[in-house]
Amino acid sequence: MDAIKSFIDLFADPRLFFTISVVALVLIVWKREAWASNTWGWGMMIFLGIFFAFGLTDENFNLIITKPDNVPIVALIFLLVFFTWYSMREAVRNDQRIAAGKGPIEKEEEDRVWTWPDLVYTELISMVVCMVILIVWSIGLEAPIEQPANNANTPNPSKAPWYFLGLQEMLVYYDPWLAGVVLPSLIIVGLMAIPYVDKNPKGNGYYTFVERKAEIVIFLFGFIILWNSLIVLGTFLRGPNWNFFGPFEYWDVHKLEALTSVQLSDYIWVRGFGMALPENPFVREIFGILITIGYVFVLPVVLAKKGLSKYYEKLGPARFYVTVTLFLAMLSLPIKMLTRWLFNLKYVVSIPEFFFNI
Repeated sequence: MDAIKSFIDLFADPRLFFTISVVALVLIVWKREAWASNTWGWGMMIFLGIFFAFGLTDENFNLIITKPDNVPIVALIFLLVFFTWYSMREAVRNDQRIAAGKGPIEKEEEDRVWTWPDLVYTELISMVVCMVILIVWSIGLEAPIEQPANNANTPNPSKAPWYFLGLQEMLVYYDPWLAGVVLPSLIIVGLMAIPYVDKNPKGNGYYTFVERKAEIVIFLFGFIILWNSLIVLGTFLRGPNWNFFGPFEYWDVHKLEALTSVQLSDYIWVRGFGMALPENPFVREIFGILITIGYVFVLPVVLAKKGLSKYYEKLGPARFYVTVTLFLAMLSLPIKMLTRWLFNLKYVVSIPEFFFNI
């Protein structure tokens, strides 16, 4: 048992965890016909059940998954896997029907039901079931209400509510003004912009993958990899002092990890040119500033002419540049995470004199 736990703890390394998550998503999309089978779907649910049941036998993991704050995360993992499998299964079925010259299952008249009484009864039963679950939940689990705040006794680790753990994890890689204000605002604006920039009329009202490949892949990457996986990472793998711990590893508050955070300017001027950093902050950070300008303003223009010219013609200039800007903003998070994990790169642009860091 200890060997199994140690093997699982190896995957607590954020580089492995993130890589495995991305590879899993690629396999789901690439081999979606196999993933859509009932064997894979229910097999994954059974595997998760066995994993968490096994985790209950470990003292350290038991403390994590039975904490009232973390119970929703356990439920989230099951629901995320189930509905990803279910939606992909329905999409594969419809794609096969469309390829055979038939319409989507949702378009068939014989499968439709009346709002009254069919839908109303279903909603009533769902409401009763949810109410029972919430009542049992409130009785069986203590409310995660702690003692009043005390400056002399700060919780370690001090974690945000589970639905904000993704944002808290982003604070590791970005300055607070970016992770707490700019990026969340872009997420909201991006979700609001989807109906206005998406001109593809296909896939409305029915499941499909073939007809909306790019849209679905981008959504799955953002929703699963860049949001839910960060919530899981922050819940189960972040421990005291915000260090990484394996799920079966003891949370030692005395664990120390050397974090060598290096700025891009240090890499270029000190290690590259072998000279001291310039005193002028704008000269010192000129390379990072140019990279940022190129990524935000030049790269979308290049993609419009080469690489994504088909989408440029399809969407038009305004929709294309809005879409690409939001996509590049989303892609900046995994880029920043990888450069931090692989090269200890903290900031591309670091001007603490003006409290400006990227």
